[in-house]
Formats: sequence, C-alpha cells, structure tokens
Amino acid sequence: MIKTFSIFAVLLLFAGCSTRTGRSTYTLPPTQKKPVKTYNQATMRPYTVHGKRYYPSVVRSGEKFHGNASWYGPNFHGKLTSNGETYDMYAMTAAHKTLPMNTIVKVNNRDNGKSTVVRINDRGPFIETRIIDLSKTAASKIDMLSSGTALVELEILGFERDGSTTISDVNTLKKGPVEKVITSYAIQIGSFSQIEGAISTQERHNGRDGYNTIIKDTEDSSGRYFRVWITGFKSDDEARDYISSEDLDHAYIVRE
Repeated sequence: MIKTFSIFAVLLLFAGCSTRTGRSTYTLPPTQKKPVKTYNQATMRPYTVHGKRYYPSVVRSGEKFHGNASWYGPNFHGKLTSNGETYDMYAMTAAHKTLPMNTIVKVNNRDNGKSTVVRINDRGPFIETRIIDLSKTAASKIDMLSSGTALVELEILGFERDGSTTISDVNTLKKGPVEKVITSYAIQIGSFSQIEGAISTQERHNGRDGYNTIIKDTEDSSGRYFRVWITGFKSDDEARDYISSEDLDHAYIVRE
C-alpha cells in the first residue's frame, strides 16, 4: 500500500489541478493539442469538413427544425455515403450534418404543403443555409426538383435500428427509442496500482485529437487502483470509433 504522504508528493510534482469525485480525479494542465483529424466515416464521432467542426447531435421524436432543403442526384449515384451504404438517388434517403444515422425524418415543403419521409444515411449538405440534402426521388415527392431548394420543416419520427436500410411505419417507430441519448462516455486505457504508471500513461495520451485524459483514484475490495480514462466522448459509437481507429489494446468504454 502506498503511503498517503508519498502519493500526494508525487501528485504535486506531476498533476496540475485536481477535483474529487468518489475518491479523486487528477487532470493535467491544458496542453497544446494536436491537429484534429478528419474522418470520412460519419457515425456519432465529431468530424471536420472545410475547416468546420460538426458534432452529431441528440434528438427526440417529435422535435422539429426549419431551414432550406436541397437535393443531390446523378453525380453521387452509386458512390458511398458517409455510413458506408451505396447512394441510390431513387431511394428515400437524405444527408444531414449532425442527425444520428438512421434517424427517420418527415420533410414538409412549406411552400406547397407536400411532405415525404426519409432515412438519414449520409452527411451534408455543407452549405451554411441548408439543413438537409434529399435524394432525387425524395425531392420529387415534395415537388422541388426544378427549384433545387425549398423551405422545409423537418419532424423527427423515430429511429431505425443500426444497419437497417428500411423505413418502418409510424406505429412501429413509436415502439422503438424516442431519443438518441448521448451521455458522457470515457475510455479506460489503463489501471495501475502505482501512481507513476498512471501519470506516464496520462501524459502520453492527454490532448490527443482534442480529448482529455484523467486519472481516477479508486478503491474496492481488491485494493487501490489509479485508472486512466480518455474523456470527452458524447456517445458509445464515438468512443468505439476512437478505440478502433487508435488500436487501443484492452481499452473499454465506461460512462462518466
């Protein structure tokens, strides 16, 4: 067992500021962050396009949004969408900058009252004044092919399960989740009985890709451990993507 005095001596040398939750959490001072990577895979992980950072959002069934819709067709037909599907301009799909993949959205054309239902499977449109990019068929359903854009209202109807490429009827959607919940997630990348090992691991990872690394001072029936967490993930998917992309051996996801 490490003596209390020696522990705090080490902490004063290596840790910046600390807050206490449970036992303790030790954080490093702000560091110069490495350039944020650009990810082509659009799941729930933040991504950067044209220098702007986008954060996939949490929405509830029934929420409504207003803005301009556009559509995309032949130039993208047959190419991969952001979630790995093949874009089909004749399918009832759409692109949105931040809505979770497989969100089912009712699109109402506010100019003529026509509406249609689409499934989000792509990211875009990356034009500030537009909020959704419809497939060619979806755009034709609300009579906006010739105009190119239309003022629309988006209504969240529900969420299909991951991997689904269908659009369920409204009653089926109501039986599913009413919200894509994002809580605070972290990745545990190490657990040490000695503080020195935890501090060394924390310093190697802190600030990487914009995420912070902390040390959790915990104690249970098996002893006292210093657990190193990478924090700042807004969803399970975002954390899982990070583990995969960084090849973090033996890492696993925890909720803060």
